[in-house]
Amino acid sequence: MSAGAPPSTAQIEPGGFRFEAEAGRTLLQSAESAGIELPSSCRNGTCRSCICRLLDGEVRYRIEWPGLSREEKAEGWILPCVAEPVGDVRLDVPLAFSHF
Repeated sequence: MSAGAPPSTAQIEPGGFRFEAEAGRTLLQSAESAGIELPSSCRNGTCRSCICRLLDGEVRYRIEWPGLSREEKAEGWILPCVAEPVGDVRLDVPLAFSHF
């Protein structure tokens, strides 16, 4: 996404939560701004507390090699604390909950 691009939509399953993911913000940051809590701890891609599966869509990472193996990446696992969506995404995050 480039600056000035419209926000992407992120959907969290199985809860069905939706939020706008703004350009330049990670999925974790955008979720928190929308009142949706995803599991997290370090916020820099090393602890893996936030690991979840990308069901649909694509992400790019803020860091060169996030704390995922090649096999995990191939299986669709992502780290929302350092992942920015490239368009709309759908994630499987069973422990997510909404504050609203």
